[in-house]
Amino acid sequence: MSTLISSVIWVPRGRASARPTNYTLDENELERVGKMGGEGALEKLKAEMERMELGGGEQQAAGSDDDEWADESDSGESSTSSKEGKEGADADADMDVEDDEDKPTGPSDPNDLSAYNLDNYDEEVSRGTAMGAFSNLGGLKVHQDINDDPYITLKEDPEEQNVDREALEILPSDSILITARTSSDLSSLDYHVYDEPNDNLYVHHDLMLGGWPLCVEWLDFPAHGSTGKGASEGEPSGFGNYIAVGTMDPTIEIWDMDMLDPIYPTAMLGPAPGSLTDPIPKAKGTGKKKKKLLQTNSEHHVSSVTSLSWSGFHRNLLLSSSADATVKLWDLSRPTPQAAIRSWDNIHPNEKVLAIEWNKHKSGENKTVVLSAGERSVKVWDTRASEEALGTGKLGSDVEAIKWDPWTGMDFFVSLENGLILAYDARTLSSQAQQGSGPVPQPKYTISAHDGPASALDVNPHIRGCIATGGMDGKVKIWNVNEEDGGKRDVSLAVSRDLGVGKVFTVGFSPDSPLTLAAAGSAAKVNIWEIGGNNSARSVFGPKLRAAGRELRDKPVANGGIIGVEDDDEDSDEE
Repeated sequence: MSTLISSVIWVPRGRASARPTNYTLDENELERVGKMGGEGALEKLKAEMERMELGGGEQQAAGSDDDEWADESDSGESSTSSKEGKEGADADADMDVEDDEDKPTGPSDPNDLSAYNLDNYDEEVSRGTAMGAFSNLGGLKVHQDINDDPYITLKEDPEEQNVDREALEILPSDSILITARTSSDLSSLDYHVYDEPNDNLYVHHDLMLGGWPLCVEWLDFPAHGSTGKGASEGEPSGFGNYIAVGTMDPTIEIWDMDMLDPIYPTAMLGPAPGSLTDPIPKAKGTGKKKKKLLQTNSEHHVSSVTSLSWSGFHRNLLLSSSADATVKLWDLSRPTPQAAIRSWDNIHPNEKVLAIEWNKHKSGENKTVVLSAGERSVKVWDTRASEEALGTGKLGSDVEAIKWDPWTGMDFFVSLENGLILAYDARTLSSQAQQGSGPVPQPKYTISAHDGPASALDVNPHIRGCIATGGMDGKVKIWNVNEEDGGKRDVSLAVSRDLGVGKVFTVGFSPDSPLTLAAAGSAAKVNIWEIGGNNSARSVFGPKLRAAGRELRDKPVANGGIIGVEDDDEDSDEE
């Protein structure tokens, strides 16, 4: 699988910490991680830490069965820092490497891999502590101050530390964009800073993930076990900058994005790593024509997490959807790992639930109402009365994305695999349409947007009637919708552009700048498009912005308004 970016999300300006803090793996953190790891994890972590802190001879007396420590004990060397070469020593022990005097002296065949015993690789027994996602602790000796590590000979200069801290500082004018990047062997969350006044986009820091990310969601509520960042004037305490991540695994991870180089997530929703004895649930039914369904669990997902939604109206609540055909509700204030407080498996019967979104209209009148998408159906329902869900009926093509219209609180948009965008009024939906016993609701209007799947969709929160779509054809398009009194409607394409991100998987308008859009896809690049740099877009959306008391950005942007992260290779070529 080639490298790609599956999701992008903006952090509202001012929510990120001005100075991200360094991760500290102290006793309190070990205890928190141990509890989060499930039954017995804390004891295993402490035992591993105690074993690592022992000297060579003491470790043998403590009953260490790792053969590679014998040489260190004889030489009297200590393991007070990282056990350099431990993984290599493990490999040597497993391969039964002979002494140098017994090795053949003739030339070796570089294509001969027999010494690695690759044919029996999957049958080898692990020599480390089996702790799932928490097994990467082995070999660490933690020092609260880097200057206390005897193996670090170049101590930190306080002046250089101040320079580094200033370089990492987030300015009030900076915008934050987070992307979920994945490849065949590595996944990460990349924390980008967009310096809008200088048209500069760069990666500030990143963190590694254990699974392939399918969706991300920003939230400011500190999950149980985290302290939060305090609050700005006039706001309650307990705010922060967190990202919830849904992956191919059933567990949802929540990460503190103001923490540099964290090893473990802030919280986990669902089963603890290694706690599932049967990670691949058996399917129901055996008929060839019958669709096989996963055996669901009311406490957690049993398949990949496809979508997440958080709302400021319910700061401690997070919704998730899954390929296991269920929707689940989580209470972030509860200890983790935790079970879902509600689970719905009847919203989209016999369908994977691909997307979920709270109604976030500023009025708050429909704050308990949810928009969800199955494979070929979309429904609007209240979390207090899900049995009264209203549906679109079966659609003519697979659903790619859904989005509430933030301007009405009743309208929503659906993008389809056939390239169409459908606009619906939730009040026209029917509770019988899904069962085929009632009339099929008709959309308010339809946009033929792309040649191929319309894979990405977003609605501008600053300009009414401004819609962004992205397609597998590589195009990003901005649409203008004018609705007049009497039901008249004018839908037109304002501007279209290939942003150079490959097949477009995700687009998102900035929450702070009216015509700033981020897009990413199969090329593993995220680009920002300053749409106001296009004359056609300025003529279409300028009057709307001025009517709302705002003005378009006057400063021109190079390269047609496209800003991306410069590669190291590009810098080298320029030099």
